[in-house]
Amino acid sequence: MNRFIIGTAGHIDHGKTTLVQALTGIDTDRLKEEKERGISIELGFAPFTLPSGQMAAIVDMPGHERFIRHMLAGAFGIDIVLLTIAADEGVMPQTREHMDIIELLGVDKGIIVLTKKDLVDEDWLALVEEEVREYMDKTILRGAPILAVSAPRGEGLPELLQEIEKLAGEIVEKPVFGQARLPIDRVFTISGFGTVVTGTLWSGQLKVGDNLELMPVGKTVRIRTLQVHNEKVDIAYAGQRVAVNLQGIELAEIKRGYLLASPGYLGTSYRIDTRLRLLSSSPRSLKNWNRVRFHLGTDETLGRVVLLDRDELLPGEEAYAQLVMEKPVVAAKGDRFVIRYYSPVTTIGGGTVIDPAAAKQKRFREDVLDELAIKEEGTLYDILLHELEASAETVLTAGELARRTGQEEKDLKDDLALLMDDEKIVELKDQGYISTLGLGSIEEKIVNTLTAYHKQYPLRPGYPREDIRSRSFKQFNPKTFTLVLKQLEDGGSITSRNNALMLAGYQPMPGDREQAVISGIMKQMSEQLFTPPSPEEMKTALGLKEPEFTEIVSYLLERGDLIRINQEIVFAAAAIEEGKERLARYFEKERELSLATARDLLGTSRKYALPLIEYYDRVRFTVRVGDMRVKGK
Repeated sequence: MNRFIIGTAGHIDHGKTTLVQALTGIDTDRLKEEKERGISIELGFAPFTLPSGQMAAIVDMPGHERFIRHMLAGAFGIDIVLLTIAADEGVMPQTREHMDIIELLGVDKGIIVLTKKDLVDEDWLALVEEEVREYMDKTILRGAPILAVSAPRGEGLPELLQEIEKLAGEIVEKPVFGQARLPIDRVFTISGFGTVVTGTLWSGQLKVGDNLELMPVGKTVRIRTLQVHNEKVDIAYAGQRVAVNLQGIELAEIKRGYLLASPGYLGTSYRIDTRLRLLSSSPRSLKNWNRVRFHLGTDETLGRVVLLDRDELLPGEEAYAQLVMEKPVVAAKGDRFVIRYYSPVTTIGGGTVIDPAAAKQKRFREDVLDELAIKEEGTLYDILLHELEASAETVLTAGELARRTGQEEKDLKDDLALLMDDEKIVELKDQGYISTLGLGSIEEKIVNTLTAYHKQYPLRPGYPREDIRSRSFKQFNPKTFTLVLKQLEDGGSITSRNNALMLAGYQPMPGDREQAVISGIMKQMSEQLFTPPSPEEMKTALGLKEPEFTEIVSYLLERGDLIRINQEIVFAAAAIEEGKERLARYFEKERELSLATARDLLGTSRKYALPLIEYYDRVRFTVRVGDMRVKGK
């Protein structure tokens, strides 16, 4: 059986609440003021069982013009609308405004219910029905059945139930797998249980014990208990009215307009890009930077309209527009929304969200308009490629791509695979995806950086990997950056060694000046084989400044011409080898070597003999036994 929500709509006092009570046995006017005034002020809710046993829920929406914002909070998420029109009055102002909202939200399944038939004669009822049919033929509900009822007498209700059953079989169920999303329309407390929220579950599932994210505040909450149709359940599914008892939050921290979502699924933004439509019935045009009231789900906020290709939107026209909000909103690609004039407050239009987290857009730019057209009308293949190329030097996860495209992750697999086959994108193991365009941009930056680096520091083996990441690619964590670099290395443009990056095939090459200094250093070291000058003495003798001297010594150490045996002393590699030969000849005749003997064999002082012998110990050329050394392996 399908899960679906029925919503009532229509002018004030046209019998919506009475009709719901006749269908369900529940009076949805629960407030004292509603009872006293005889009108609905807040949203009303009632579980509803059809004759077939099919379970649904009815949202009873207030009809007074002062409470249209409450009606809007209930209209989002309904699947079938019961548009009530009193037979003794016909189509009235709020009938039209409610119908405009239904049309803007794309609710195309409904029944026109002519209430209070007992108050008019047959001829009048026929005239009203003709008027209503003529009006409906210009709306999204053209061709919808029109049924006359008298709720207090039960007349016409069996036929109404039959039509509802028929429409129920045509409902396309909301996605029950994937990310959960529940706009909150009521918040209250129950003694002994704490905070409870209610809403229509737009997508996914809710399970007892699940952690959810309360948006837009980003607070983590936990589901203690769930109710559907006033009964406790362990799981609630998309398309159901749900009451959620929450742990981890107080009543004062939550209000209508917030929503519950799977952690990390949705973000907040002050700007959204949209396809905006101004109703033909709008009494005024919409000019750039006009202030409007923005409604999405149960949320309402004020914002400004930025028309991207014109200065004025006329009634009946559509255009790309960016809405700039006065507080952060939570939206997803493909969401429908409604806008109302700031003052006087009337419904004037709505549209569809194209980008729920848009950057500031410039007006009258062809590239901006083309980009929005791709996002709105392109195939999933095109949209995925656009998102990855627009975030060129960024790796996007499948989850982020799903959020940006308004799809479920599982629905992206085929197009992502095709994009990889076409070599448009690359998958970086478990980190996500990057476009080949983005890789090319990163490669160009790194190659240019390394080219300049090699020119400035010709003796260094390469640019430290972590330095280049932290300076130029902070958007990548070390693991992701390593995967990006592997792609570039496989492409043959760069290589890495010992955590340093270099151009492929690069070898440090000293210039004429550097070569002269190297010759001077090596001459000193060869002349004082086992009594080498200290680095400070070499630097002074050659007349070098610290940076240049350090650069050259580091190069000679890297190349292996010099060997540092401790923090203060550096030997020439030739001295190390000569020392090994002298000691090897000694060990051919003797088993043990004292430090004094080693000093005499090397013709040096204890200052140099001790650290050199300790170096030989470290490389296992000699082995210390007490105060003596023996030949190592």
